[in-house]
Amino acid sequence: MKPQIRRCAIALSVSLAFACTAATSFAEPLKKPALDAIAVQAAQVPSSFAQFLQLAAKQEPGVAGAVQNYTAGKPLQGEELTHIARLLGLYTRLSQESAVLSSIEKMVALPTVRDPKVPPHENPSIIQFGQMVEQMSKDFGLNFRNVANRMFEVTLPGTGSEEFGILTHADVVPVVPAEWVIDGKQIDPFKVTRVGDKLYGRGTIDDKGSIATVLYAMKAVKESKLPLQRGIRLMIETTEETGGDAMKYYQGKTKLPEYNIVLDSKYPAVVAEKGTGAIKAFLADVKTDAQQPAITAMSGAASSNAIAQTATATIEAGDAAALAAVAQKLQGAKDAFVSAHQQHGKFSIDITPAANKIDIKVTGSSAHGSRPEEGLNPVPRLTLFLQQALLDGKPLLQTNQYTEAARYINGIFGLDYFGNHLKLAYADDFMGPLTISPNFIKPTANGTLEVTANARMPRGRTPEQLKAEVEKGIADWSASAKVPVKIDYTQGNWMARDPKGAWLSTLLNIFGDTTGLDAKPVPTAGSTTAKQMPNAINFGPAMPGKKYAAENAREYKELPDLQADMQMFTEMLVRIGNLQQMQ
Repeated sequence: MKPQIRRCAIALSVSLAFACTAATSFAEPLKKPALDAIAVQAAQVPSSFAQFLQLAAKQEPGVAGAVQNYTAGKPLQGEELTHIARLLGLYTRLSQESAVLSSIEKMVALPTVRDPKVPPHENPSIIQFGQMVEQMSKDFGLNFRNVANRMFEVTLPGTGSEEFGILTHADVVPVVPAEWVIDGKQIDPFKVTRVGDKLYGRGTIDDKGSIATVLYAMKAVKESKLPLQRGIRLMIETTEETGGDAMKYYQGKTKLPEYNIVLDSKYPAVVAEKGTGAIKAFLADVKTDAQQPAITAMSGAASSNAIAQTATATIEAGDAAALAAVAQKLQGAKDAFVSAHQQHGKFSIDITPAANKIDIKVTGSSAHGSRPEEGLNPVPRLTLFLQQALLDGKPLLQTNQYTEAARYINGIFGLDYFGNHLKLAYADDFMGPLTISPNFIKPTANGTLEVTANARMPRGRTPEQLKAEVEKGIADWSASAKVPVKIDYTQGNWMARDPKGAWLSTLLNIFGDTTGLDAKPVPTAGSTTAKQMPNAINFGPAMPGKKYAAENAREYKELPDLQADMQMFTEMLVRIGNLQQMQ
């Protein structure tokens, strides 16, 4: 080749390379259709991220420059980091799914439910959970710190001193084993059971699925050798479901990151939360004649922040004739009651007579306590049925703490969950309405009967205002109905933030491009530890437009949503970790 021709060829090559690089720098990040196409093409997942990148670059030439620079170990400019972070997320989803599922199974198998007899940090299941996370951290090359079995901390350092936090929790709410029935078959709540795309098990969505997923995302980022300007600190709390004692302890021992992402709510990004309250009513034990009919047991949800699937009551009597009269009255009233109250959703009543007792079961629909509209609470339907059938007019039951509890629930709450009976209903345009639902009924150790209602307070009241109004309303009703009741009411405050800035827009971009769904900040009726964290935003794991299955009877996580989590969490770590400024 002549020198002049060679110079022209070199110049043309350089020009084309520059044009390609320039095009790459300004190429839009891959969105769902393109990502799905790459996933289909990679039906047999390449053995390495490097091989996967070559496949992606061949199919999507717009990322070729970013892939070339990453492979060569060059600094990534402009959108190049976004390209690689997004592809790493997709690769993690495709290559690590079975490993993530296996870890979730092991985590769910540990019944990390709070035991009232044992402090959480001494609970063997909590201790084992920490040991499991420690081993995973060691295997993945991540740093682990156990803060007195209250908080399990996993870190991936960055090049600078700044960290951003990711908060989850290892504890779960109790279960009612009888409610865990799928297609007529009893399943173990502490064993992952797959039915179609649903992964049933306590903690699959709240929060053990997220813990396993983000650990594998951290592993992927570590192995990618992508630089992080700020480190990642994963914090796994152990008492989130029962008051957050562990977080308070941790805050006294460790400075929290300035910016935090919580994986304990829903997508796209939660910037406002209602305040959670617990209205506990205590009714004194009343002795009854064992020969005459009396309610001897009553139950609802396993925890106050859950809407039960079923509510039950037992009526006992030594007098067979008197008990038969009660059974007859119940059977005669059942169909009309169900028919009269189906307007808000279907429910059923089962009445089972046996020797010296009658069992009554109302079956509704389970939901998270923050979202009563997604379920159908069987507790107030049970109490209203009992009152209308057996207490109004000429009573067929002896008065005791259970009959008074029924009157209390019916008088204060009824079938409404907006506080209308107390004349307290209000709503915020963004956060939604006040909700109050009676969920929990249980005898206490000192002999009283506890009835707890779950309150979710939006912007528009202070905790002090709402507490005073509720207590006055209950006191007025108690005096009028002549039902003595002692109230213990705690009310947390709502949270509303306006974070704006780069980190919020990054999270929304990740969600929108990955899922193809609308990506705008949203509120939640739930209450998370985000309230206790500086600059905290919830990012998943529940998808919009779907029932939130956390704390439900038959809690589940859908596999396609878990796959999306794997993809988005991985990209999130890289992009948030490399933002020049969070705001």
